Amino acid sequence: MMTKRGFDRDVMLLLVLATAKLVFHVATNGQYGFHRDELQFLSDARHLDWGFVAYPPLTPFLGRIEWEWFGASLAGFRFFPALAQSIVFVVAGLMVKRIGGGRAAMLVAAFAVALGPVSLSGSALFMYVTFDFLWYVLLAYFVVCRIESGDARWWLAIGAMVGLGMMTKYTAAFFAAGVAAGVLLTPLRADLRGKWLWCGVALSLLIFLPNLIWLYRHDFVTFDMLQFIHARDMRIGRADGFLLQQLYIASNPFTVPLWLLGLWNVFATERGRRWRILGWMALVPFAIFVVARGRGYYAAPLYPMLIATGAVQLQAVIEGMGAAKWRRTAWAASFVIVLCGAIVLRICLPLVPVNSPAWARVNDLNGDFREQFGWPELVREVARIRDGLTPEERAQTGIWASNYGEAGALDLYGPQYGLPQAWSAANSFWLRGPYGPTPLNMIVVGADRKDLDAPCTTVELAGHTRNDAGVANEETKYHPNIFLCRGVRKPLVESWPKLVEFM
Repeated sequence: MMTKRGFDRDVMLLLVLATAKLVFHVATNGQYGFHRDELQFLSDARHLDWGFVAYPPLTPFLGRIEWEWFGASLAGFRFFPALAQSIVFVVAGLMVKRIGGGRAAMLVAAFAVALGPVSLSGSALFMYVTFDFLWYVLLAYFVVCRIESGDARWWLAIGAMVGLGMMTKYTAAFFAAGVAAGVLLTPLRADLRGKWLWCGVALSLLIFLPNLIWLYRHDFVTFDMLQFIHARDMRIGRADGFLLQQLYIASNPFTVPLWLLGLWNVFATERGRRWRILGWMALVPFAIFVVARGRGYYAAPLYPMLIATGAVQLQAVIEGMGAAKWRRTAWAASFVIVLCGAIVLRICLPLVPVNSPAWARVNDLNGDFREQFGWPELVREVARIRDGLTPEERAQTGIWASNYGEAGALDLYGPQYGLPQAWSAANSFWLRGPYGPTPLNMIVVGADRKDLDAPCTTVELAGHTRNDAGVANEETKYHPNIFLCRGVRKPLVESWPKLVEFM
């Protein structure tokens, strides 16, 4: 039987390793610059509401806390993501302990989860995926606590995680469906006759209620946006390859045997039968993602609990070996295999110097890196164009940003150049507009020349989008020109409802 002292030593070991992980990420997350998605979160964080066009409100709320604490610090803005995935490391290990694994199994699982591509990338970028991942890992842990302790009050914690998940990313509803199916298909259905499960359901709904009211008041605009994005993803092939991507995006290829062993444990062994709900919590959302044609990384939060049960099954297999030296060799081999997964570190984390010999390969494998360059330069170029106008023209000229990265960059860096609030119809920038009387002229970023003749009297090529590192990205490749449009023909307020751009 595990002693309290032994448990405390294991917890302390996990905390020390997680702290080292956190320090590592804080030290390395300041390379490159803000990602275009982070710029959107930053802008929304400074315009808090109970909902946003592209996502629920919790991630911008966390961004607001970081903005108040760290300002425009890149490493500071990524502190919560690094902290979230360090917590995931600890919880993965604790899940193994609750299920009955020893220290070696605990460490194998914790490192296997931490080396998952989504967990690694989520440590280095401020995205809702990071926190969505955390909530479901915690939810799975609390389900394990409910089973291991026999205390139905754990449903309150489970309900809180469902609520936080729904306030982070709406795919949490699929994860909740997995929990519901698991309850119905396992002995936990007895909890349906008690009060605590229903109290957990009520708590999850209470947490989600403010966003639900916001959605109702805004005609469920987010679901219009999600339908548009899904149709776009289907059209351009982003939903293709979902099954194959489970092996190298949603999980680390070196840890696939471990989560397969976890599935075997909960569905095919008598020892694992007690934890079968974890299998249903993985399979049901997975099936929904397959049918709904989700993107590969959506299923990433499903694997930590399977890795935990797989580590416990691995322990059972190793303990069945005869000689102690074989057991030690087997554990050593298991650690080596899992740690080989560290090969993805430089693909997922901002470690490779830009334009170094390894940069081209890393940039090809991870397109997020190149989208972290050029935003300050873009705003500087817009300011240069504005400053070249006469004082009279300057007073009558606004700025139009065609996507949320450009709008977020102008929102963040524009004030230091005295630039006015940029106009944009992208996602929640559209919801916050229109931004006052329509300017006579517009500096237009991110648009195609052919789209400007109708709304403007004259169109002049005024500048270009570049970055000091010379990195080719979406801005420099697909809309590198900045235009000065004089004589905006119609007040934007008249056409504003039709201008919305979902992206």
